Amino acid sequence: MKRKKVYLGLGSNMGNREENLQIAQGFIEEKFDTITSLSNIYETAAWGLTEQNAFLNQVICIETTFPPTEVLQIVLEIEKSMGRIREQKWGARIIDIDILYYSNKIITLPHLSIPHPFIQERRFVLVPLCEIAGEFIHPKLQQTNLELLEKCQDSGEIKVFHE
Repeated sequence: MKRKKVYLGLGSNMGNREENLQIAQGFIEEKFDTITSLSNIYETAAWGLTEQNAFLNQVICIETTFPPTEVLQIVLEIEKSMGRIREQKWGARIIDIDILYYSNKIITLPHLSIPHPFIQERRFVLVPLCEIAGEFIHPKLQQTNLELLEKCQDSGEIKVFHE
């Protein structure tokens, strides 16, 4: 089976946020074998539910032969093993792993939408995504990530994180 490029968005705003991203990367590498690229880590204010700690966000690219539903199952298991509890939509979280793209596939299932439905609305996703995949074309919107970033209405500040 041919390996597919999958872009994952990672976020954390609880505990040692940078360490949480590194631990998640370790689990991802263990489960999928190959991380082909990593963006810088960016710090951003919380989105959606804004009265909480700032997030650290990063986008990584993996290559895998797992189908999309298995990728979802694995990332949910990683989140759970790291202590993620889903209590409140957009609430604080130790780790969040979103499937942004699975190759150029469009998938609409009750529990899985690929591409991620909010990519074009979130600078904290688009900035790191453009760093490693600026020319990648969103399969539904037929625009590159760089074009989506130029048109993005999100005015939230995003800066490279250095601890």
